[in-house]
Amino acid sequence: MAETLTIATLPLKTLVESLLFVAEGPVQTAALAKALEVDAEKIEAALAELKQEYTSRGMRVQRLRDKVQLVTAPDAASAIERFLGVDGTGHLSAAALETLAIIAYRQPVTRPAIEAVRGVNCDGVIQTLLSRGLIQEIGRQETAGRPILYATTFEFLQNFGLRGTDDLPPLEETAQNVLTNAMAEAEATAAQVAERIK
Repeated sequence: MAETLTIATLPLKTLVESLLFVAEGPVQTAALAKALEVDAEKIEAALAELKQEYTSRGMRVQRLRDKVQLVTAPDAASAIERFLGVDGTGHLSAAALETLAIIAYRQPVTRPAIEAVRGVNCDGVIQTLLSRGLIQEIGRQETAGRPILYATTFEFLQNFGLRGTDDLPPLEETAQNVLTNAMAEAEATAAQVAERIK
């Protein structure tokens, strides 16, 4: 009778890979550590090993904050779309892409801060991005009116072929300065409003 492999005899990265493979969606790294009864550092090391191994394969480890999941390589997208019969023509408007870029680079961010950068009302665009699952509400800012904070999702990473937000291309210095100045102005305005309310 063949000897059955137990958890103790399998390498940790194999176990982590197996759990990510069967997971229905993104998994918290703490949940992986708990399930495998190891500390978080060992999980991080196993994920780093998998990430390195996958660079030449059809899979990627995708990470967003404290959650990870397995995804297919972005370069394989057109072959996968053909195989699955998926029409990948759901394009975003320029306004939606602009708003999404602000959220991606400055997350978590509030609607008033986004509007300070864009100079126009963003309610409709934010609703579009929410309905497409590209952004999500992740809480509220602890200021007057407690505005909603928005951040990107795993769907955003998948649509743009990113392993994580660290893979976002660097902003040009001019764009970085515009974003930083507009965000500072938005925060100053929020502080002034908070003072008037008191």
